[in-house]
Amino acid sequence: MSGEGVSGCIPFKGVDMNQRAAMDEHRSVVPFWRNERVLKVLAQIVFVILVLAVGAWALTNYLERGLKFSYSFLDEEASFDLAEGIEFSPTDPYARAFLVGVLNTARVAAIGIVLATLVGLVTGIARLSKNWLVSKIAGVYIEIIRNIPLLVQLFLLYFAVIMKLPQIKEAFVLPGPVYISNRGIVLPWPRVAASFGLWWPFLVVALIGAVALLIIRGRSLKHTGRPSFNLLWVVTPLVAVPVLGWLLIPGNPLLLDLPEMVTKSGGVLKVEGGTALSSEFTALLLGLVVYTGAYIAEVVRAGILSVPRGQTEAARAQGFTNRQILSLIVLPQALRVIIPPLISQYLNLTKNSSLAIAIGFLDLYAVSQTMWNQSGRVVEVFFMIMASYLTMSLTISFVMNIVNRRMQIVER
Repeated sequence: MSGEGVSGCIPFKGVDMNQRAAMDEHRSVVPFWRNERVLKVLAQIVFVILVLAVGAWALTNYLERGLKFSYSFLDEEASFDLAEGIEFSPTDPYARAFLVGVLNTARVAAIGIVLATLVGLVTGIARLSKNWLVSKIAGVYIEIIRNIPLLVQLFLLYFAVIMKLPQIKEAFVLPGPVYISNRGIVLPWPRVAASFGLWWPFLVVALIGAVALLIIRGRSLKHTGRPSFNLLWVVTPLVAVPVLGWLLIPGNPLLLDLPEMVTKSGGVLKVEGGTALSSEFTALLLGLVVYTGAYIAEVVRAGILSVPRGQTEAARAQGFTNRQILSLIVLPQALRVIIPPLISQYLNLTKNSSLAIAIGFLDLYAVSQTMWNQSGRVVEVFFMIMASYLTMSLTISFVMNIVNRRMQIVER
């Protein structure tokens, strides 16, 4: 019986082998223009040839116009002034003018990312609130802001809000003091004193100590499943060591520069001291924060809803408060869902800052436009613009991807 079984299997194996041989023979006789692998390789080769051809055509067209691709113009005198950003004069080179634009864009992006994250986090949580009024207010804000173009909002904020504020002589004065007028906002700001050189080593020691404690805590969590000490111990050196240094060194390393209204010659009023946020910067920052915050709120809401409700109910059964449930259980797990789309919103905020040219803020694009108008180096300046935005975007993505990986590791 076993022999019959074996003999019965032989024909099937033989048929299978014959079929495979026939398929191989069929493949060998298929012409190359119908071979899928060959067609894919040929398509990639054709695409590369087309890209090189377009690049060669563009370069040839550029050279035939008598132009020379060079960045030597960056050392030439700019011959124009910039009223926003770091110190700059018309005698400075184009390279410094471009640096002013880059730093202005980076400043708006950095502050905007922090504030938009806070607005989005609070609004996303409020959207899920059981309080009907709070939930509806958050929902109306999200729906209105997301459905109005950012450019329209910038025009509205700048011309209908900021420009309608009182003049400097009638400026709103808030505690601080903080001066608010149609020229912008002037805030108190810390200034470095002479003794700061003796104090900064304490800041370095505090940072090193906090990082060391964080590493020790992380290793303990990885090996034992529970941290060796509370997270508060990590924050302690960041506060205790600088305070100790402040008490030990003579004088104050930082002084608070308070703004003050002064009268110049001719009766011109001006606010001196502190740090000034121009009306253009204020409108751009406010517009980016409000607009991006609405999108981040939806990202936060989706992340919170992705956490199984059973975990929330179990925590509530254990006696956790709503605040503890949100901070200890829901948000740590929701970050796994929140962070990836959050990266896209940060990148959008950074690139949307180029709309600043519509309200006259001297960002990267606005300064670059003045540069190519003055120098005639349009192609070179555009390459610099693209490289700058690409660098900022890749930096944001790199940092956030590290944060995302850390969150994934902690969860496991």
